[in-house]
Amino acid sequence: MNKKKWIIGLIASIILILLDQYTKLYITKTISLHEQIDLIEHVLYFTYFQNTGAAFSLLTGFGNVFFGIITITALIFILYMFKDTENKFMMTGYILVFAGAIGNFIDRMFLNYVRDFIGVYIGSYAFPIFNVADICITVGFALILCWMLIEEIEEKKRWKKELLK
Repeated sequence: MNKKKWIIGLIASIILILLDQYTKLYITKTISLHEQIDLIEHVLYFTYFQNTGAAFSLLTGFGNVFFGIITITALIFILYMFKDTENKFMMTGYILVFAGAIGNFIDRMFLNYVRDFIGVYIGSYAFPIFNVADICITVGFALILCWMLIEEIEEKKRWKKELLK
């Protein structure tokens, strides 16, 4: 087992979780529930929202036991996958998803909702409100998926090369 990998992963996760929790605390102390502060008019704003569902308020009403089981299962899976990789791209993705999942899990377990506060407009569409943990999860999954696609393409190239021999 590579101790350096685990130490870096732990430190990075702690930093991301603290950043997530600090930003959520800051917003809840400075903005009233549902208040909106435009950062870039018609593009980016802060608003405080309490999300009782999952991603983008999906599965509202399923309860903390459901989300707890899902989160703990996902965290165990991420740790298992992290253990078996030496690829820094994949490790970064796993660290981001892990930290984001814990950041939102903390909110759910202690508050019964997740504190969201970043709003984005894409043209006239208001994207669902999110937080730092959501950014970590999304970027982490994107990194993992991109690397999996790269690996798939490389594997097909190897197969093609073998078949042409």
